[in-house]
Amino acid sequence: MKITAITPLVLGTAWRELVFLRVDTDEGITGYGEVRPLNKTKAVLGYLEESAPRYRVGRDPFDTEALVHDVMNGDFGRPGEIAMSALALMEIACWDIKGKALNQPVYKLLGGKVRERIKLYANGWYRTERIPENFADCARAAVAKGYRALKFDPFGGSFFDFSLAEKRLSIDLVAAVREAVGEDVELLIEMHGRFTPAGAIEMARELMPFKPSWFEEPVPPENLEALRRAYEGIAPRGVPVAVGERIHTPCDVQPLFSLGATDILQTDITHFGGLMNTKKIMAQAEYHYLRGAPHNVGGPVSTAAALHLAAATPNVMIQENFNDFDAPYVMEAAPGVPAIGDDGCVALPTGPGLGVTVDEAVIAAHPSQNVHFDLFKTNWQKREKQ
Repeated sequence: MKITAITPLVLGTAWRELVFLRVDTDEGITGYGEVRPLNKTKAVLGYLEESAPRYRVGRDPFDTEALVHDVMNGDFGRPGEIAMSALALMEIACWDIKGKALNQPVYKLLGGKVRERIKLYANGWYRTERIPENFADCARAAVAKGYRALKFDPFGGSFFDFSLAEKRLSIDLVAAVREAVGEDVELLIEMHGRFTPAGAIEMARELMPFKPSWFEEPVPPENLEALRRAYEGIAPRGVPVAVGERIHTPCDVQPLFSLGATDILQTDITHFGGLMNTKKIMAQAEYHYLRGAPHNVGGPVSTAAALHLAAATPNVMIQENFNDFDAPYVMEAAPGVPAIGDDGCVALPTGPGLGVTVDEAVIAAHPSQNVHFDLFKTNWQKREKQ
């Protein structure tokens, strides 16, 4: 089997763009990948145009190890977010092809199932004003959908410098959500790298009474020594620290292990070169006694890929999902992702391949809106066009 063509397709929403990649073969089997490039859609498309003929067209889609090795090393320069996102598009599509060719779901090709159901947590559910009553109402609505874990960033658009009023409002928002959903729903506090180490420790201390299940990315991702300082002030209080979505290569993860600066690794499959890179780093995390919670802000194909990884990876504890809180056409672009149940979990995806059927007509009907999503602007949480 040989790859004959690679075709990117862009689906636009009010706050994110989803790049789908169709990979065709000479045996008539087609696979799809997908990524949400954060404000970098044209850069990823440009890299695909240049690299796909070099690394994929004319080659066997089963040779995914060679694909990863060649893209990460063949250009000599260090791969970053753009290259690793484009690589993930190609690699995930190749897994889809392999599963379809063998008539098996992808998770069986990744080692087989280690669980029967996969726990989800909701994100993007609080698209409202930063008013405690509004956050409480949105939280109750998310729980009514079946979710038993909610992630949110209550901190507005601030970065490093927070007024006393801003701090009080952030605390009040978390308090309102906890009161609204009760003690049996997990609250996952997203910090989006907004804090200095001291600021993160202070805010974590203030939020401890609301029993969060983790604090995520307390400081910006570039300085792991700063992360270590924040971690040492947060984790001894009994709440895990989760990081990793903005780390894009396996080598760059290694200092996390040696520093002991995290408890939960949040590698994003679609920015880390695909399924096998993520499977390998999760295995390393397992032997450092870390849990996994892969970051996923993508649409149906990305979510399906993440569920296949979770199905076959012992230390993956939970999976992120935005898609129940976005425009319905996002999921209509590729039906087949399992729906959440009353227990906050989904069934394992069914195959063959990723188990979704991409509808290119839906994608074509919703082209790019050329959005710029800025997490440091006021009211970013509404996820409206900026």
